[in-house]
Amino acid sequence: MVNTMNLILLHGLGQSAAAWDNTIDHLPESISPVRPELSKLAKGDYNKLYMAFCDYCNGFDMPLDLCGLSLGAVLALNYAVDFPEKVRSAILIAGQYKVPKALMKFQGLIFRLMPKKTFSDMGFDKSDFIALNGSMAGLDFTDKMKNMTADVLVAVGERDKPNAKAANEMSGLLDCSLEVIPNSGHEVNVDNPKALAEMIAAFYERSGLI
Repeated sequence: MVNTMNLILLHGLGQSAAAWDNTIDHLPESISPVRPELSKLAKGDYNKLYMAFCDYCNGFDMPLDLCGLSLGAVLALNYAVDFPEKVRSAILIAGQYKVPKALMKFQGLIFRLMPKKTFSDMGFDKSDFIALNGSMAGLDFTDKMKNMTADVLVAVGERDKPNAKAANEMSGLLDCSLEVIPNSGHEVNVDNPKALAEMIAAFYERSGLI
């Protein structure tokens, strides 16, 4: 029996929704996700984006199944700890539960050196992109993570060293499995979409959702 899923795929900062295309191609037909373009939900800072994401989620029947990478993982975790009754499952890929200020500052410096066209291709103005990155610094969901009731899987690319420590800590705090995706760095959905799709499908099979 195939269960009804409301699977939302959330892309990372520096990506567009199209970054999920190859992963979706490898998913079984029983999984039909949606993939919002985050730049179209809200721009400017993280709080605005999160509020817009909450409104987006409220347009679906509950419960939700969330799968996010990087920024998408932060949004998914944020929503799952704030509204545990609305989230059935969450796959958190290359995310942070306690966003380090130093990392955001370093990324901000790199973004300032990049040409404006790079950001417009992702649907953001350069200033909006930099502001969003900076506004995430200091986010900390440690205390709220005890509220989560969803089935959770944490994943990280084997070459994604900046996020490996956070992935290990997060899986321990959430008492869930940690999957390391081979032959991939931070952008797992681009680097190894087939392995990621297989991991997603296996997780939902174990959870009895497909």
